Amino acid sequence: MRILDTRVAPEWVDYNGHMNDAEYARVFSLALEALMDHIGLDEAGRAEHAYTIYTLETHLCYRREAHEGQPLGVEVTLLDQDAKRLHVFMEMQDQDGQTLATSEQMLMGMGSDSGRPEPFPASVAERIDRLPQADTEQWPSLAGRRIGIRR
Repeated sequence: MRILDTRVAPEWVDYNGHMNDAEYARVFSLALEALMDHIGLDEAGRAEHAYTIYTLETHLCYRREAHEGQPLGVEVTLLDQDAKRLHVFMEMQDQDGQTLATSEQMLMGMGSDSGRPEPFPASVAERIDRLPQADTEQWPSLAGRRIGIRR
């Protein structure tokens, strides 16, 4: 599901003439905010439910360079979930659908007042259930990677 469309801002470009590595993380952060809005945790929803989402872990893979002004789109797929957590996979693509980067994230639902993990509010959980979910046998090929030097 397409969750975000944006363009590479001039201030995101580094001395190499392409998007700085930290800015890829920014785009995925913006996509997470868009996902939160989509599931009912926009500013009003966070206030109504006294609830938010924290990122516990991120695995970002850089695949191709992005350049100033280039259109970017981010697709999101739900890999797994439980009452308090979401395991999501996001893919940043260029205008031709080529993968520029991926971000696999573990997210935790948190009570804003308690500062503790809490189950998703019912209306949020219902929207989460409608997200595109990967079949456990057919995860995206770039999901579930681990970092290390192959020997």
